[in-house]
Amino acid sequence: MKTRSELTDFYYKTLYPTLKDLDEKRKHLLYRIAVVGVLFSLVFLFIILSLVHSVDFIILALFAYVGIGSFIYKFLIKDYTLEFKQNVIKPLIEAISKDLSYNCHHHIQEHLFNRSDLFKKPDRISGNDYVGGLIKGTKIEFSDIHAEVKHKNSKNKESWSTLFRGLFIVAEFNKNFTTKTLILPDTAQSTFGDLIGGWLQSNNFARDELVRMDDNEFEREFVVYSKDQIEARYILSHSLMKKLLTLKKRSKHPIYVSFIGNHIHIAIEYNKDLFEPSIFYSLLEYKIAMEYVGTLHLALDIVNELKLNEKIWSKS
Repeated sequence: MKTRSELTDFYYKTLYPTLKDLDEKRKHLLYRIAVVGVLFSLVFLFIILSLVHSVDFIILALFAYVGIGSFIYKFLIKDYTLEFKQNVIKPLIEAISKDLSYNCHHHIQEHLFNRSDLFKKPDRISGNDYVGGLIKGTKIEFSDIHAEVKHKNSKNKESWSTLFRGLFIVAEFNKNFTTKTLILPDTAQSTFGDLIGGWLQSNNFARDELVRMDDNEFEREFVVYSKDQIEARYILSHSLMKKLLTLKKRSKHPIYVSFIGNHIHIAIEYNKDLFEPSIFYSLLEYKIAMEYVGTLHLALDIVNELKLNEKIWSKS
């Protein structure tokens, strides 16, 4: 697998003609968005001023403005987004490994998300930018995922809230475990302190038993639940705890991990689509390039970071 620096070189050297062409298209697209945006706003303002009846009408009109505006924006950038993914993201993935495939329209299957047991079952799930295949003989797949839950108020009106949005990764682990072990962000202890936070963790009735680890830094960042205390500590060796901490620092976002059967599930919360093209910034900017390269490398380097391809344990 190529290193991060090799991928950066590939992005700037091999893909440069493509990036330059796309950046010119981005500038024209930005102009078109600005023109359409101004015209749409003026028409909408004229309609509101002509038909305004009450404050409630204005509020509804503003919601309609945002909704219709978002639809128009997505329509305008659709072709550019597809071209970017096919001509930049796909070659980047192929440069990492020929054993990987990419489909910008697909996402991780819902049953895999539910199997992870990291979140409650969503009412709907969507996503894109699916990558699957082998890294050093280890099967891995990941994609953007947006999982949502439905709510109804006293008037039976529906609304939706985000359960998880970010990068969801599934990889083979080299051991069949008899029970599940979950590693979640330690929000209780960081919010309420050791005493109250520890009590809340111990009395989380939606989860299995709390597993105390003997690594203070790990305990500050994560909380562990499992039905089998011995097996959980067997999985989470000092080495693996350090590697999960490194992964957390590299991603700079909340991380959720579960070990179930012979699979590891990792959810990294970003609250945005990770492989969408930049519209308002040049694709040639180093910071923008590093977002795409860094995210891809982080997802696939999990095999190396966690040594998933090493026979630490033999499959039983």
